[in-house]
Amino acid sequence: MAPSSEHPTFEIPGKLNLLLLAGAAVSAALCLWLASHADNWPTAVLAALVFSYVNNTLFSLMHEAAHRKFHDDVALNEAGGRIASAFFPTSFALQRVFHEAHHQNNRTVVERFDYYASHENRFLKYAQWYCILTGLYWIAAPAFSAIYMVFANIVDWNRLFSRGNRFARQTSAEPFLDSLKRVDVFAARRDAAFSILVQAGLIIGLGLTWSGWFLCYAFFAVNWSSLQYADHAFSPLDQTEGAWNLKFNPIARVLFLNYNLHLNHHRSPGTPWLHLSKLTRSNDAEHSFWKIYLRMWKGPQPLPASGDEPTARS
Repeated sequence: MAPSSEHPTFEIPGKLNLLLLAGAAVSAALCLWLASHADNWPTAVLAALVFSYVNNTLFSLMHEAAHRKFHDDVALNEAGGRIASAFFPTSFALQRVFHEAHHQNNRTVVERFDYYASHENRFLKYAQWYCILTGLYWIAAPAFSAIYMVFANIVDWNRLFSRGNRFARQTSAEPFLDSLKRVDVFAARRDAAFSILVQAGLIIGLGLTWSGWFLCYAFFAVNWSSLQYADHAFSPLDQTEGAWNLKFNPIARVLFLNYNLHLNHHRSPGTPWLHLSKLTRSNDAEHSFWKIYLRMWKGPQPLPASGDEPTARS
């Protein structure tokens, strides 16, 4: 099928992405080393703060690879995705199927954490919401990656919860566990093992301390997690239009590789990050990140009376 005029085909900046991957990986490693070997806490905190941004560059590159637009060469695309995933750390194969599930279920009943309906458990809504805001949400990815590596063929993941279970639906566990049907178990285990080896190599090779490692990843978790839902919070309950183009300062916009142009990404997931700004429409609003982020701290809101919820795509 020929590309439409609304979603034209753009060239993947493969060489640039490889340079960014190398630069961000080296920068992240240096930040981890500095946070572990700094003589004072202000220096360690500064290193952790910088790490929280350059590791988001690596996450954005992993996101590009998950959509197969990190590099035109398939082998380089997959290798780039695995290397970037190792700094998260998570299994690249799992990240891909989970991200595909996100696009399929965006702003549906299983992915609108910012609103609660009368029949939903409000305590669970608030608990999940503040796990996102405080960065605890990040822990789920490396933890599940390690668990799946060990128990992939032992646990019947789809039978952990009965179909239609309230907890599974409210936490989006149901569609994400369902997406495991599409993952190559060997690839998921290989990618998880690779991430563990990279992390072990960083810790041993750079002589990292647990306090330095933890400080960097704590800063990253809060930084990454806050954006992951700010670009959807209180947006229209629509699978495609349910995202925001957020205002970022120029430096953050570069470091996040235009991840703030999330509405453009959901409209055209196949467009590389370098070209997302070209998809902005004349009537698109650019919302303030800080305005939405501060509103998020007020907690989930009652589901609007007129909010018709979309049904997940198959």
